[in-house]
Formats: sequence, C-alpha cells, structure tokens
Amino acid sequence: MIRRSFLRHTQVLKHIPRSSHSRTNLVTPCSYKQILYPSLPSRILPRRYYSAAPETASTTASSSDPPASETTEQADPIKKELEAKNREIIDLKDRYLRSVADFRNLQDRTSRDVKSARDFAITKFASDLIESVDNLDRALTTVPSSKLAPQNSDPDSPPQDNEYNKDLTNLYDGLKMTETILMGTLKKHGLERFDPSEGEGQMFNPNRHEATFQTKVEGKENGQVFMTQQKGFILNGRVIRAAKVGVVKNS
Repeated sequence: MIRRSFLRHTQVLKHIPRSSHSRTNLVTPCSYKQILYPSLPSRILPRRYYSAAPETASTTASSSDPPASETTEQADPIKKELEAKNREIIDLKDRYLRSVADFRNLQDRTSRDVKSARDFAITKFASDLIESVDNLDRALTTVPSSKLAPQNSDPDSPPQDNEYNKDLTNLYDGLKMTETILMGTLKKHGLERFDPSEGEGQMFNPNRHEATFQTKVEGKENGQVFMTQQKGFILNGRVIRAAKVGVVKNS
C-alpha cells in the first residue's frame, strides 16, 4: 500500500509543468516523508509569504499631499508663460501706436507736399511773367504827371496841345486799367507785388529786400528804405524776387 501511494505521488509530480513561475507558485517546502507518507503527522514549519507589490498606502498618502517643490515647479511655467504673454502684448501695443503715429505723420507730410505743390505750381510761370509786369510798370512811370493834365486851361490856346494831352491821358488810363486787371488776376493765384518805399518807408528786411546802396538822408532812420529801384514779388508768402532798394545810413 505504501508502494502504491508512492507511485501515485510520483505520477503527480511528473505532470506538473517545470516553468520557473509555476514552480515558484505551486511547490511548497515539504519533506520527503510528507510525500511518501502524507497521512503521517509531522511538524509543519510556518510558511512566510512576501509580496512583490509596492507599498501603495504610503504612496497614496504621499501623492495626496505633493511637496511644495513640485507645486512651485508646476506654477513656475504658468507664471513664466503669463509674463511672456504680457511682454508680447506690451510690445505689440507699442508697435501699433508707433505705426499709427507714423501713418499720421505720413498723412500730414503728404498733405503739406500736396498743398505746397498746388501753391507753387505756377512759380516758373510767375517768374517769367514778372518781366512783362515790370515793362508795363516802366511804361506807366515814364509818363510825367504834368503831361496827363491840360497844359493850358485858356480856351483861346491852340487845340493841338489839348488834343495831344487828351490822347496821352487816354493811353495812360488804358495801360493803368490793364495793369490793375492783370495784378488782380495774379493776386487771385497768390502772386502779389510789393513796394517797400510806399508810405513812410519800411525798415530793411534781408528776407524781402536787396540793398543796392546806402546813403545819408535827413529825417530818416538808419536802416529805413527810402527808394525802390525794382519792386518785389511774393507767391503765396514765398519771396520770388526781392525788392531792390536804397537804405538810409546817417552814421
């Protein structure tokens, strides 16, 4: 009977797989007598089992309360990203304001250039026309005022003189009207003529006057214009030709 039991246990051991995992899980420490005589009482040693799993309890407890260093590390990237976005917003706002300012400056500069081009578009034409206006003015100044009135108011005087003066007066009046209309038309386009010696006389201005000579004149102040040799012209506030004048120098 003992032999039969031994053979039965031997056959059971043969059918057990020989892998390391199964051998570790199924084979338990036992003695040779327990295999041959399973019914015999024997002193069985207490078994000790060891778990290969990590200590989850302590890990769970520690994970529930992360350390301050990890929290700081997680917050630092967010803070850095926020600061970077704020700097980017400030930079974009500065660029936008600069672009708006540049565009407004361009608009102002363009409007000034357009206005300047419109105001001084006839500069060359006005410069060429000045000579014709000067010739017309010379023609009017060559006629003395004494020739414009009848030389003799006596009705018994020869009619030839009175008729001659009448024709000269009519010619002078016609030229004067032509000059007046011409100067009015030029003034509409911004071209004006000025005479510094008119009235009491202006003080010498190097931006508008060209002094050709200086002399002593009684009753005049130093630097005052007392005579105009050639009248000046202004186009929309810009001097096209300075007036040639004589200046007082008493000392």
